[in-house]
Amino acid sequence: MIDKIATLEKIARQLEPDDTTRQELTKQVIDHTSDFLSVLDHEQAFFQNTEPENRDTLSEEPESMDQLLQFLRNQVEKDGINAASGGHMGYVPGGGLYPSALGDYLAAVSNKYAGIYFPAPGAARMENMLISWMNELMGFPPTATGNLTSGGSISNLIAVVTAREAKSVKAKDFDKLVVYLSDQAHHSLQKALRIAGLGEAQLRYLPIDDELRVDISSLAQTIEADKAKGLIPFFINASLGTTNTGTIDPIGEMSEIARKYQIWFHVDAAYGGFFQMLPEIRKRTTGIEHADSVTLDPHKSLFLPFGTGAVLIKDLTSLYKAHRYTADYLQDLVDSDSEVNAADVSPELTKHFRGLRMWLPLKLFGLKPFRAALEEKLLLAQYFRNQLQQVDGFEVGPPPDLSITMFRYVPAEGDANAFNERLIKSIQDDGRIFLSSTSIHGKFWIRVAIVVFRTHKSKIDLLLGIVQEKVQELSS
Repeated sequence: MIDKIATLEKIARQLEPDDTTRQELTKQVIDHTSDFLSVLDHEQAFFQNTEPENRDTLSEEPESMDQLLQFLRNQVEKDGINAASGGHMGYVPGGGLYPSALGDYLAAVSNKYAGIYFPAPGAARMENMLISWMNELMGFPPTATGNLTSGGSISNLIAVVTAREAKSVKAKDFDKLVVYLSDQAHHSLQKALRIAGLGEAQLRYLPIDDELRVDISSLAQTIEADKAKGLIPFFINASLGTTNTGTIDPIGEMSEIARKYQIWFHVDAAYGGFFQMLPEIRKRTTGIEHADSVTLDPHKSLFLPFGTGAVLIKDLTSLYKAHRYTADYLQDLVDSDSEVNAADVSPELTKHFRGLRMWLPLKLFGLKPFRAALEEKLLLAQYFRNQLQQVDGFEVGPPPDLSITMFRYVPAEGDANAFNERLIKSIQDDGRIFLSSTSIHGKFWIRVAIVVFRTHKSKIDLLLGIVQEKVQELSS
């Protein structure tokens, strides 16, 4: 047995490269990264899907880092959407700040477990400091808390489950619950309701006005009618930046109605939340401080890598009621309550130390360049819309509340929806800029989502040229 242990140890020690090997591996990765970033501004924003050179498999034998990086470049980086590109203006992109990658590297090397205070006090304090900063940004009190999540979907789920427990809803009443939202709400909310066991809840889709904001003129009457039927008004959802159009709902008026009827009020600010750093946006979101919960996505308007979300909950007691559990093997941790444990306020026990990818760039750069980048994106959306309005044949959507705007081309003859379906396909096939589309009340629109921190005026001017060029090609 001793000989076998020694043999296995020799093989297993390959998992711990020596200092020279570590430095060489790191240099190869850094060189690869530098090459990626150095050509990014001139690279395609969208690569047509490629057929794999060969089906990737795992083997007992090792491969060189050079081989692996070449595979990564050809089969991953140059395939599909180039999400790091300033030309990525489809869906709601983020960007991926370089210091965030360094934060992830440091987090992975130290392998700190940030889910509970006892094993990593510094990591827990760091993540809670970030939660406190976001709570302050939303106008929440110092007693509010939250969690760093993988994204808006899990954040919305945590909010829904916490609301269910805060309202002490019984299973026998699930089909009596009423959720008030618009058809512009992100689909992750409906998904969260289903996962939370509330799939039988009744959804009241509120009308939207000409600027695609929730029209709440009849909300109070709808709630009164539901109560008269013996139903339970449960959850009101407002959007601070819808995914389709970037619209800001009338948060202040919705919060007043929610408070009057004691309904859980949630603001989905996954896309638009960090625009709260701009005074002109904060003026338009008065009332968010009265929300019970807020969803944020730092991997959108804070430009961090994908997999960085957040949920803010005003009432810690309700959050604990929904998520706090313990086990015999965690008995050493019972007295470590000087900080909120992330594992007590979310479905996760084991979690990545994702706070470091957020903390490092915020500390390294300070808040000023983030604020400047956000204001730049607002102005770029307005600039694009204004420029396109001056070109014959184009129809634009409502003035953008944030940094998403919409347009479509209306040909003199033929079906406009069909033409714009061909137009978006032509823009995507071109690859220099990536846009996406949506349909609102039967109209096909092309979306321009300006969120990547690398998107500047030169990219918008390029987009304006591409759009007009493709319209001419399709028209002829």
